[in-house]
Amino acid sequence: MVRMLPQPSVFQFTKLLTVLVKMKQYAVALSLFDKMRQLGAPVDEFAMSIAINCYCLLNRVDFGFAILGTFFKRGCEPDVTTFTTLIKGLFLVGEIAEAEKLFKKLLSEKLCEPDEIMYLIVLNGLSKAGHILAARDLLGHFENLSCKPDVRAYNAVIDGLCKHNMSDDALHLLSRMIEKGILPNVVTYSSIIQGLCNVGRWKDVKDLLKEMLDYKVSPNVRTYSILVNAFCKEGMVEEAENVLEIMVQRNVCPDIITYSALIDGYCLRGQMGKAKRVLECAYNAVIDGLCKHNMSDDALHLLSRMIEKGILPNVVTYSSIIQGLCNVGRWKDVKDLLKEMLDYKVSPNVRTYSILVNAFCKEGMVEEAENVLEIMVQRNVCPDIITYSALIDGYCLRGQMGKAKRVLYSLADRGLTPNIVSYNSLINGYCKQGMLDKVWHLFLEVSCKGLQHNTVSYNTMIHGLFCKGRFADGWKLFNDMQARSVMPDSQTYNILLDGLCRTQQIAQALSFLCMMEDTGVKPNIIAYAIVIDGLCKGGKLEIARDLFNQLPSKGLQPDTQTYTSLLVHFVEKDLRGCKSLASEMEKSVVHLIM
Repeated sequence: MVRMLPQPSVFQFTKLLTVLVKMKQYAVALSLFDKMRQLGAPVDEFAMSIAINCYCLLNRVDFGFAILGTFFKRGCEPDVTTFTTLIKGLFLVGEIAEAEKLFKKLLSEKLCEPDEIMYLIVLNGLSKAGHILAARDLLGHFENLSCKPDVRAYNAVIDGLCKHNMSDDALHLLSRMIEKGILPNVVTYSSIIQGLCNVGRWKDVKDLLKEMLDYKVSPNVRTYSILVNAFCKEGMVEEAENVLEIMVQRNVCPDIITYSALIDGYCLRGQMGKAKRVLECAYNAVIDGLCKHNMSDDALHLLSRMIEKGILPNVVTYSSIIQGLCNVGRWKDVKDLLKEMLDYKVSPNVRTYSILVNAFCKEGMVEEAENVLEIMVQRNVCPDIITYSALIDGYCLRGQMGKAKRVLYSLADRGLTPNIVSYNSLINGYCKQGMLDKVWHLFLEVSCKGLQHNTVSYNTMIHGLFCKGRFADGWKLFNDMQARSVMPDSQTYNILLDGLCRTQQIAQALSFLCMMEDTGVKPNIIAYAIVIDGLCKGGKLEIARDLFNQLPSKGLQPDTQTYTSLLVHFVEKDLRGCKSLASEMEKSVVHLIM
């Protein structure tokens, strides 16, 4: 790109730098920035600010200040963002005094007007460095400005106060923020609860937990872990166990910190048997987390370590790893693990078998899924609704609607009640076959059964109607979805955008794209690809190119489909943009980094 003639504009350079920073490729961004300067390419204030940010993120704030010197040499004025970046960089490398000095200089010499972000950075930096009184005074000053502190600013100071055993000051600040109409969040309360627990003020902890619930603020895993840890350190293990029970009741999963605190509590009491059982749970929690993040090899390594330490895995351990391996199609490893389970006398349970049935069905291996079901029956493990829903989905994916329907309507005879997942699979199957009369009958049947349609149900139906050209019916269903308070997701909006573009309602599609952001659903690359393709097909190539150019600033990387759509239409119109677009595609960010 840097060797292109004529040279790309400063906008194109900064766009590429922005994408690299979003991908955390700071060194690559700086290398490109240096090449730009060496070749005499245009570099503006924005590009220099990006370079300063990269140096600060690499803990080389000194080089960041060197770039600042370039600002002044060129007669440019750094803005609040540039100075905020440098202050943050100084805090990151522990130069607290220098950060304070720079901030005070900005105020005294009026070099720039600090905004909410700068104040937040300084408050965070001072609090974490232990300069809590300075942070508290600064917050008081901040409250009197036109730009007011938000909950994050108060949280930074409250956390610092609590860490310095100044819980009364933290409680006073909590009251002050509420008086100013700033509602505390779970971070606020967790910090103060930690501070109160540290000094054994249990009544105040109890009052604060009640206040949380009054303000509809739900404790999270950190809040509960603080309580478990505090109770265990005081030898109040029964109270810690009660907290764990409440977590389970409220569907808050304990993490490794929670389990570690409980293990310490049991060990302090000499209850080694209980400590060992909790340790098993802790291993299972970590293994499950690894598998859910596609880190199956790490999970297998941890399983080996667990066995080496004399902690035998149970059915929960194996089921989690089998799920992770199935997700990436490692069937041989699944087979080996099932054999290992039996060697250790660990019997698969209904969850283990359901994982296998679901994985086989998703891969189109329905016969293997049926074999698993037979083994379950032979071993007196009763399939549950999850098992049968997976099988129904497998039949639907194969187009075997008769078999899928028979399984659905046989559930009552097996003592099971179909759920919305079971019906959604059948609805999807009929939609794919274009059998809209049957699918509509099934859609209405769900309501008669007392079940509530979810987002997946509506997405499937709307897409099915659009595929048959019944756009008006699809939009009616979307209105019904909203009337019933079923929240649309990004897939819903992508289906609707596709419908608008297919009916040449391009202006409405662009408006809809803006409306998505207003409703809190950020459009993804698929949404933009749909609209760009619609614009191209409607002959609006310049608007399509403009929208395409905005993608990096939105943190989105154009995919092959988006490039191809533009290229095809530029070729058809014989526009000059075709050559530059092809070159851009060839030298896209992904290829640059590779």
